[in-house]
Amino acid sequence: MLDQSTRAAILRLREQGHGSRAIASALGISRGSVRRVLRAGCAEIPQGDRAQKGEPHRDQILHLFATCNGNLVRVHEELLADGAALSYQALTAFCRRHGIGRPPPQLAGHYELDPGEEMQHDTSPHDVRVGGKLRRAQTAALVLCHSRMRFLQLYPSFTRFVCKVFLTDALAYMGGSCARCMTDNTHVVVLSGTGAQMVPAAEMEAFGERYGFVWQAHEKGHANRSAHVERGFDHFERNFLAGRSFSDWDDLNAQARAWCDRVNATVKRHLHASPRELLAAELPRMRPLPPYVPEVYLLHQRIVDSEGFVNVHRNRYTTPWTLVGRFVEVRETKDQILIFDGPRRVAEHRKVIDRFDARVIVPEHRPPRHRAYFGRPQAHAERDRLLARLPALGPFVALLGLRGRAGLRDLRILSRMADEYPLDALLGALADATHFGLTDLDRIERMVLRRIASDFFPPPPPEDDDDD
Repeated sequence: MLDQSTRAAILRLREQGHGSRAIASALGISRGSVRRVLRAGCAEIPQGDRAQKGEPHRDQILHLFATCNGNLVRVHEELLADGAALSYQALTAFCRRHGIGRPPPQLAGHYELDPGEEMQHDTSPHDVRVGGKLRRAQTAALVLCHSRMRFLQLYPSFTRFVCKVFLTDALAYMGGSCARCMTDNTHVVVLSGTGAQMVPAAEMEAFGERYGFVWQAHEKGHANRSAHVERGFDHFERNFLAGRSFSDWDDLNAQARAWCDRVNATVKRHLHASPRELLAAELPRMRPLPPYVPEVYLLHQRIVDSEGFVNVHRNRYTTPWTLVGRFVEVRETKDQILIFDGPRRVAEHRKVIDRFDARVIVPEHRPPRHRAYFGRPQAHAERDRLLARLPALGPFVALLGLRGRAGLRDLRILSRMADEYPLDALLGALADATHFGLTDLDRIERMVLRRIASDFFPPPPPEDDDDD
């Protein structure tokens, strides 16, 4: 079929006095086509009036479409059962032309965003192979809308705390922040409301104030408003995650960061530059990072249990054993568990991720064993006083320390025995006890009493048998 410009050219050449043969030769078309255009006398292309096979069944199709829940296969089966001579292709073409079951096409919007005006943040679930197991991970992304700089990381779950950890890393990667952060209506950021009526949570609003940006949510069903970050998830899944496996979450995020470096350095055809090059022009219009960025942490209050552990997310971490029964403050950071006794940090652990019921033990947090140890200042003082008065007790006191018996109570019992019993008998009994490795003070005291039974306890005087 001739297009409209060719039909107009035929009429114009005819007005100039050219015949049908000359017009056909000049335009490279047949004389029959020229004659049909001249008979029509207009350049507009006539509409075809071919009858559609579904037109006689229009009302029935509309009724069946509603009763069959929009399933055209069932609609076609019911039409055939009623005797209609209509193929499935003719049915779908008829529905497509008349908009049956298909919403009218919507024009895609376009947003002109200046440098430093907006960045977009969102999350998306993806399946990744970590440590030989297929896991469901939450992919968090941040994209600068002008330069298209992107940053992605993956986490086992995505909470408000993890969101702040991610944005801290992402804004440090970008070198600054835009004036507005567009997000969806996620509970991680939103306290109440949706779209323009969204009210961010207090801690997320304070986080934005620290970096100089405000939160904004797009309207429900208007996901295209955050198309820059949404489009990146598809590329990330088809390019980065395809065929890759990772040893742990640190390895996964390290490779994701390297992938972002490579993608941001690649020239984009529609941008005529790479995102990294455009960032150099956008960075002066962005909000600079604060001079000091405190580490993001989640605060927990715990009591040290009888085994010297604190429990965080079903994993147990040791503290110094002297803190058993005490309240401590636990700060959970991106990859550490920090334990504070008041203002002092008393323990630091590598955070266990994606595991439960793990026990993280630092040997220095346990009481020393199989060597002399005096746990309290009173025991130190009692030991020093006893050895200063009786240096000969040194070997036995050392044996008590090796057996973990050199506490304040045992040292005081030993000091009482030195005060009450003859020194020769006590030293003899302690020498035998040291030789045989005996530390039971009750048994040693009976050994001392046997040695001095006839000297220390004289026999009673004989009774007078004379009658009065």
